[in-house]
Amino acid sequence: MKAVLVLEDGSVWPGEGFGAFAKVSGEVVFNTGMVGYPESITDPSYHGQILCQTYPLIGNYGVSAKSFESDKPKIWGYIVSELCDTPSHATSEKTLDHWLKENGVPGIAGVDTRALTKKLRVHGVMLGILETYFKKTDLRALRQEARLIPDPNKRHLVAEVTAKKIKVYNKDVTKGVALIDCGAKANILNCLLKRNIRVVRVPADTDFRKIMDYTPSGVVISNGPGDPKQCAATIATVKKIMQERLPIFGICLGNQILGLAAGGNTYKLKFGHRSQNQPCREEGTKRCYITSQNHGFALEVKSLPKDWRPWFTNANDQTNEGIIHRRLPFRSVQFHPEAAPGPTDTEFLFDQFIEVLL
Repeated sequence: MKAVLVLEDGSVWPGEGFGAFAKVSGEVVFNTGMVGYPESITDPSYHGQILCQTYPLIGNYGVSAKSFESDKPKIWGYIVSELCDTPSHATSEKTLDHWLKENGVPGIAGVDTRALTKKLRVHGVMLGILETYFKKTDLRALRQEARLIPDPNKRHLVAEVTAKKIKVYNKDVTKGVALIDCGAKANILNCLLKRNIRVVRVPADTDFRKIMDYTPSGVVISNGPGDPKQCAATIATVKKIMQERLPIFGICLGNQILGLAAGGNTYKLKFGHRSQNQPCREEGTKRCYITSQNHGFALEVKSLPKDWRPWFTNANDQTNEGIIHRRLPFRSVQFHPEAAPGPTDTEFLFDQFIEVLL
């Protein structure tokens, strides 16, 4: 099977196809992680995107459901330099090719992913089409189609990945939190449950009164895909939760939603942060943490009311990595403290949040 990637500027990247026989379009983004490809592929924050993996060999330890961050792949397409079809690992259940084929996700191998990444770093995130085919394809038609790809961020992507119904975990535990699921990674839930608290996982558009029916001691706002300004119902709910002065902890998209609910503004990054090695400085200290990240939008700190201050800052580009209220128990981070397979430097932030629960 053959494959081709066509970007919105008309550039063509041919290669060998794997995974599903399909044609998809979306944002082409890159991830620099050396490991963790099953976690990335199943991360709901990648919904709407064609993921380019910069590490040269992908698939070498196979696929295990133990590593999944959701029930199935959430990426729309996959780009690698070299695909390993003979994985070797004790937990491997199947090859990457087989897994993507089962789930209808097309992939392309043999692409110079470093060159593609350099192009994206100059131009910024680009829209593109990935097609796998058996005999031939019409490149002229694909180029025309690529120029007309609709921006997936204009869609309410969170509504496409959020939980469909409310679910309660650790039902017999008294103290609990509401987890607003905007596309929550499984390990966020795991990090909460292992701290022996009750978790009520609710869809992103759940009404404030419905959440309060469960008498939560605090609220966690999860990660998720797309433009945070599309989450109008969630932002309105968070505003009402803030009025109740319930402790709030936002993660990734949750950082942006909390900032918008507080009266701030967000903007789209040129190419986003997607890797396991992003350094973040804690404001007011000399501490710098290595973090895992996956986001394409950021919070504009200067737009926040004076009762708020930056909590963490990205040491590479100085963008915001977290905010905290000066008096009330509201805080959020742009990175992933629950990161699996790592780094886990900032998982202690869950402990800090549990300590302030009402």
